[in-house]
Amino acid sequence: MKKSLFLFPFLCLFACQEELIEQPKSLAVETYYNTAAEVESAVNAIYSPLRNDNCLGGLYPAQLEAYTDYSYGRGSYGPLSDFQGLNSTNITRVGQIWDLLYLAIRNANLVISNAPKGKSISAPDISRYVAEAKFLRAFTYFTLVRNWSGVPIRTEANMTEQNIKRNTAAEVYALIQADLADAETNLPDKPAQTGRPSKWAAKTLLADVNFYQGKYAEARDKADEVIKSGKYSLVSVTVPDDFNKIFGPDVITTTEEIFYLKFTRQNGQGFNLVMFAHHPGSKLMGAGGFYAHYTDAQTNNVYKNWDNADLRKTAFWYKWDIGLGANSYLNKKFIDPLAPGASGAGNDDPIYRYADILLLYAEAANRAGNGPTAAAVEALNQVHRRAFGKNPTVASSVDFKLADYTTQTFNDLVLQERGYETQYEGKRWFDLKRLGADKLKAVIKAGVGKDVLDKMLLWPIPVSELNYNIALDAVKDQNPGY
Repeated sequence: MKKSLFLFPFLCLFACQEELIEQPKSLAVETYYNTAAEVESAVNAIYSPLRNDNCLGGLYPAQLEAYTDYSYGRGSYGPLSDFQGLNSTNITRVGQIWDLLYLAIRNANLVISNAPKGKSISAPDISRYVAEAKFLRAFTYFTLVRNWSGVPIRTEANMTEQNIKRNTAAEVYALIQADLADAETNLPDKPAQTGRPSKWAAKTLLADVNFYQGKYAEARDKADEVIKSGKYSLVSVTVPDDFNKIFGPDVITTTEEIFYLKFTRQNGQGFNLVMFAHHPGSKLMGAGGFYAHYTDAQTNNVYKNWDNADLRKTAFWYKWDIGLGANSYLNKKFIDPLAPGASGAGNDDPIYRYADILLLYAEAANRAGNGPTAAAVEALNQVHRRAFGKNPTVASSVDFKLADYTTQTFNDLVLQERGYETQYEGKRWFDLKRLGADKLKAVIKAGVGKDVLDKMLLWPIPVSELNYNIALDAVKDQNPGY
């Protein structure tokens, strides 16, 4: 069965999941963290909240896909596309995401604290599992800091304390960098199983962390290490349907997978985001569909101005009248006609793939060097060639030319290409946020004609935290506008 090696260990967690969540202290350290199998089971528990339907498995990317310049939210996600802030429904949703992210952090802290105490586990295994836990903790804090800015830092050192002050964003980034330094050193060169991180995934995440902070030389260099490793390559396509070789529900892994959250076609184990994309009548999602996001061929400037020869335009969107007229389109990057339920789609969540690192490198190299380089243009061209059905590594008629671009025009070109390539992956909002409020507002205005309020830029600290963490002030520690 697809991806069974990595997903079946989760099944053994379900029976004890309530105990893990409600009674974390009930698992005695001296009896549970002694063997590699026991520690691996504890590491698997870090993934469970992240893959949850109410977190990265569905609700989280669905929330972010309503904040783009290429599409609009519908139904309860519609107000998000007005960019005036979150209403009560969506405040509740991001609160659920917060709780699950901190559950993942708590489970990572348990591994980091307890694995070194095991009596029947080797030192190399301890290093590897602790490194995996630190990678996942860094990834989770990176998710938190980009959406909420500074947050309370909970680590193995203070995980028994309930009342933790709100740390600054700089302090959160310092923890992320420290965790990734350990992960980069101690994770294996090849993932132990598909879906687990390698040291190259750690380098990729570190590149992205630096990129988001505007540390472009550091981001460029880490991305360059990944590129020059020779471990990854783009999957070639010649027709739009070939993109299913990258995003399809039956794909086990590809040459461009760096780090994905893995799912399988099984109720409760699938990628719930797929349900948000489709109309039930399309039959592209076996369980029906919420069609929570759409674009419009006449009113959306990104879609209108997109070259029709770009295979992604046809591969990622299909025309479907959702009651708004014949010009509405739904996203089909992820489809699973055989999904047995809303949480049963077999597609994986591509957190980091090789296209991401090529595009990151192209922009970071341009910004760090105050102008595009031949290597930066080549990295961009590989993604662009593939989009037009060309061999990604062979010069072609659709190539961009180095001499045609300045620093600013090349930055804009890469941003446009990233906007096409990463659609429906929950990445566009962060691409715009990292460039500052003025640029974000200009891009959103150009794409969908909406003005963005500043309160949209951060999510509110949830009531679940403010009510039970008395180290936080409900007024002073709340994000602006909430």
